[in-house]
Amino acid sequence: MEIIRSLVGDLNALVWGVPMLVLILGTGLFLMVGLKLMPLRHIGYGFRMLWAGRRSDKEGDITPFNALMTSLSATVGTGNIAGVATAIALGGPGAVFWMWCTALVGMATKYAEAVLAVKYREVDEEGRHVGGPMYYIRNGLGRQWAWLGAAFAIFGAFAGFGIGNMVQANSVAKVLHSNFDVSVFWVGIVMAVLVALVLFGGIKRIAQVAGALVPFMAIAYVGGGLLVLALNAGAIPDALGLIFGGAFTGTAATGGFAGAAVAAAIQFGVARGIFSNEAGLGSAPIAHAAAQTDDPVRQGTVAMLGTFIDTLVICTITALVILVSGQWTTGESGAALSSAAFGHALPGVGNYIVTFGLAIFAFTTMLGWSVYGVRCVEYLFGVRAIWPFRLLWVVAIPVGATRELDFVWLLADTLNALMALPNLIALILLGPVVFRLTRDNFAENGRS
Repeated sequence: MEIIRSLVGDLNALVWGVPMLVLILGTGLFLMVGLKLMPLRHIGYGFRMLWAGRRSDKEGDITPFNALMTSLSATVGTGNIAGVATAIALGGPGAVFWMWCTALVGMATKYAEAVLAVKYREVDEEGRHVGGPMYYIRNGLGRQWAWLGAAFAIFGAFAGFGIGNMVQANSVAKVLHSNFDVSVFWVGIVMAVLVALVLFGGIKRIAQVAGALVPFMAIAYVGGGLLVLALNAGAIPDALGLIFGGAFTGTAATGGFAGAAVAAAIQFGVARGIFSNEAGLGSAPIAHAAAQTDDPVRQGTVAMLGTFIDTLVICTITALVILVSGQWTTGESGAALSSAAFGHALPGVGNYIVTFGLAIFAFTTMLGWSVYGVRCVEYLFGVRAIWPFRLLWVVAIPVGATRELDFVWLLADTLNALMALPNLIALILLGPVVFRLTRDNFAENGRS
């Protein structure tokens, strides 16, 4: 087992090394330049399309609004609470700046993914609209590239059990046990039952639950964070100074913080930013492919908001709360650091904001990633594989809640990077298709 762990650790260091981070950022930058900064210039248009997308009578399975909520249900999770804290603990406050940079170019990546997902989607034998990287690789690049789509599907199916299932269940079980002394076994059982009740209703029920829970949980968590910032408004300028200063000069050791060089700020900021918003991994377009729309570009403008909301809004609030509270120098990391920061700023209440926020975030993440896993196994084995996959998905939840998952974390993180490779190759090769569709659409509708 130690040999396997060592091999996976070496592979993880390789696939999440500088070349991968450069490839992800470079792909986003390539798409942003090719789109002439459209995702930034038309973010207001995206929000209008999101609001209008609450209802639709076009072909598809779920409304454009619920497609975004389904993708957000998978991305808004432990990355926003534990991931941000880990980035600061290891890379210093400057890591937040590089998370922002990742998100800005990631908006172009997420836009391109959704455009291609809708354009190249298919209708399966049960009448559902299916799509994602495996489909736009096969249908956009040609059958000779189908092996690359299959590789994405294999990595995605296995990665989901880690990052989208067992890791989430484990995080909730630990935080509920530490705060309320609830048995991790019963936490796992209850979560498995709740997920099963939603999961076996298919993507439409998952989208309906996500459409109700995601806005609620985001507003509640953001509201708690904004309250902390309002109470500590005088400390915000210093926090921003730490972020911008640390991004280019590094952060000196202070208190329990060991210090971090600029390279660490970049590495952990980019890596945790990608972990949080998943831009480039190829997961979100699977949800957007099911949207009730006949306009790939319109759905793309809705999809790019996922990165904006996830990282530039929710992660930023988490980061500022951690910094203004001063808890980032204590040596804590992960969810424990976020919990300590909220608890310090809002005694008696703050811990519960993180506890229940993490629980709801993790629950919806399990739902969102179940959609991705189902589509991956359907691509590989057909619709007959859907129900066995769902059963395994539910069974894995209590297993994850009651086990130590250091190796699962490592393996899932590695598989996430392996998912990204086929997707990024496809985005680069199909970039001209995205540029042409965008240019033609905006010209036709009188926008520039």
